[in-house]
Amino acid sequence: MLKKYIIVFLVSMVPLIELRGAIPYGVMFGLPLWQTFLIAIVGNMLPVPIIYLFARKVLVWGANKPVIGKFFTFCLEKGQRGGEKLQARGGRGLFWALLLFVGIPLPGTGAWTGTLAASILNMGLKRSALACMGGVLLAGCIMGVLSLLGVSAFGVLG
Repeated sequence: MLKKYIIVFLVSMVPLIELRGAIPYGVMFGLPLWQTFLIAIVGNMLPVPIIYLFARKVLVWGANKPVIGKFFTFCLEKGQRGGEKLQARGGRGLFWALLLFVGIPLPGTGAWTGTLAASILNMGLKRSALACMGGVLLAGCIMGVLSLLGVSAFGVLG
C-alpha cells in the first residue's frame, strides 16, 4: 500500500504527467481519493519553487550544448510560447490566466510549464506559486471527478 502512495507522489512530480496521471493511478489501484488528491498535490507543487528559481537558467545554459541543446531549446520555446499566450490572454489578469492554464488538465499545461512561463514573464515567485497552487487544486478536482467516472487523461481507465 505504501508503495502505491510513493508512486502517486513520484508520478505527480513528473513533467507532462503530473497529477493528471497520478490521481487516476491512485484511484485505479484502490487508494482513497482524498489521500491520493493530497499526495498528488504535494508532489506536483514540490518542484514549483525549484523550477521558478533555476529551470530557466539551466535551460538557457544548456540550449547550445551538443547533446541536450535541442531538448533544452524546445523547453525554452514552450515556456516562452506559454508565457506569451498567458500575457496576451491575461493582460492585467495574469494571475488568473496562469491559474486556469495550470488548472485545465490538457497536454502541455500544468505546474511545470506554468511555472516556467511565469519565470520567463518575471511574475514573481510568490504570485506564480499561488497561481500554480490554485491551478493544481483545480486540476486535482477535475481529475478526481473524472477518475471516479472512470476517465483518465490518457483515455478510459482499465
